[in-house]
Amino acid sequence: MNFDRNTVLGFVLLAVLFFGYFYYTNLEQAAFNKAKARQQFVQDSIANSNRPLVDTPAAATAVAKADSLLSTSAAGYFVAASQGVEELQTVENNKMKVVFTNKGGQVKSVTLKEHAQFGNAKPVELAATSFARFGYALNTGLNRTAPSAELFYSFQGVEKKSDGTQIISFEVAAADSAYAGRIRHQYTLYPADYRINLQLDFDSPAQLFTQGQVPFLWQYEALKQESDIAYEKQNSQVGFVEDGAFDYFSIGNRSAVDFTKPVGWVGVRQRFFFAAMEAPANFTSGQLNWVLPPDSAGSVVKATAAMKVQLPASGNPTINLRFYFGPADYSILKKYDNEFEKIVNLGQGAYTFVRPLNKYIIVPIFDFLKHISRGNIGLAIALLTLIIRVLTSPLIYSSYLSGAKMKALRPEIAKLKEKYGDDQQTISMEQMKLFREAGVNPLGGCIPALLQIPIFFALFSFFNAEIALRGAAFLWANDLSAYDAPIRFGFTIPLFGGHLSLFNFLATATSFLISVYSMSLSPDQSNPMMKYMPYIFPVFMLFFFNSLPAALTWYYTVSNLITLGLQFVIQHYIIDHDKILLQIQENRKKPKSKSMWQEKMEQMQAQQKKLKEMQNKPKR
Repeated sequence: MNFDRNTVLGFVLLAVLFFGYFYYTNLEQAAFNKAKARQQFVQDSIANSNRPLVDTPAAATAVAKADSLLSTSAAGYFVAASQGVEELQTVENNKMKVVFTNKGGQVKSVTLKEHAQFGNAKPVELAATSFARFGYALNTGLNRTAPSAELFYSFQGVEKKSDGTQIISFEVAAADSAYAGRIRHQYTLYPADYRINLQLDFDSPAQLFTQGQVPFLWQYEALKQESDIAYEKQNSQVGFVEDGAFDYFSIGNRSAVDFTKPVGWVGVRQRFFFAAMEAPANFTSGQLNWVLPPDSAGSVVKATAAMKVQLPASGNPTINLRFYFGPADYSILKKYDNEFEKIVNLGQGAYTFVRPLNKYIIVPIFDFLKHISRGNIGLAIALLTLIIRVLTSPLIYSSYLSGAKMKALRPEIAKLKEKYGDDQQTISMEQMKLFREAGVNPLGGCIPALLQIPIFFALFSFFNAEIALRGAAFLWANDLSAYDAPIRFGFTIPLFGGHLSLFNFLATATSFLISVYSMSLSPDQSNPMMKYMPYIFPVFMLFFFNSLPAALTWYYTVSNLITLGLQFVIQHYIIDHDKILLQIQENRKKPKSKSMWQEKMEQMQAQQKKLKEMQNKPKR
């Protein structure tokens, strides 16, 4: 590879794209910080305004008693259900353990059997905080309303089907027979599924809900599950399907979204885990809002979905909902055929163009490699790297072949510079003529490199979203989804961090070796920019890749080692430099026809030369 100005152009474009990506990422991080500060201010203000005037045990008891009386009063005809003792029911399938509570007849917590919490062997728990709840506001008579989540339902038992399906039922009824309000919650848990179906049956819905609208409220809190909560927040999103189209927001960019069109589902993804509430018949309208607790709270995001469903005008209607609590696994989510899988970031926003590359190539290949490597994710990544480099080897060969041709023309280009001195316009025109006669494409060296950029961005998205990397140990890395940090400094270096990623160091070192080897094949460069440009990317990598997932830096290390091998083999055993020189000489003997683009370029250069001559012509 020869580092002429076209190669430099390739490096510049590559650097611009990388800097653009990380600038965009930094903007998102700034938005996180701003949103957290704003929301913390609001929470502190609310807490201060709600703080009792006398902060004593007696005052706290009085407040609790007042709340209880208020709750009993609001319960109206459901007053008998306003008081009770919480009872829990645990139901399990192959994937998870679900705890139900009679208070609100709802899910209390979900434990995922196949996924462990960071730093210990305990299973991951979702929807397991006091903030998490599900319910709806119902009319309780005498112009009163009460949240269903505060009523105590009667547990009706668990029905087990022969296929392993389990049905869990709760029921609550009004105390006054004149107010015929009876509500049934029937949950269905399938043998090997992360989705929970809920069927709600309402007697006399006209009494229970105003204008036949059921106002559902679903609250979900995503607790920290990864080692770096700041990075986890940066890779967390809220998503939804409105009017049949999927959309999403990074949790730091906004704090609420209003829905005026039918909504299929709303959900929260915290990098590797996903929770969602779905209405097969669609919610008619609603709002989703969220807040970012401080990192010290150990909570990624608190989200509240207030969604409405329109009941039929007559009869005793049934509403069906579905809840998903499980991994944000693309292969699992796509099976539901409701666009759940789009919440997995295989390429979003400005980088949506790489999603097909991940969806149809990277993901299937990686799934196959996981299987044949028997769960050794580091080995699977190395094999994936090898396959990618083999598939892109024609681009590498094309790049080196173009470099060899440019190198063969160096002596003649040097003669042109010696002949025309500082007349850059004439030199450019003569170089274009020389390239055309020799059959050389001056952009041939940088175009193959640019074509590989989508692969980088595809893998960057993939390695941030692939749940198989989570907790996967390889060599000295304990978790390939996070940065490896075998060396910690005890202090923080700006733009670098408080650790050294050894995989990143190896990737940087091998990138530097590629640059040194490539420069050794090129003639001496007189332009300092051209001389030092190839070394900029390794320095850039050292700083900006230090806190990226170890899977990505391991991929780059393997990729660079393969590149060094290919570079040596192609340069010494495949490319015949003498044959290239003879071919160029033969091409120069053949008659050449100018393309329209070449004619336009030469006309423009001629005009520029003429204009420059007129400007330099002395006035009389």
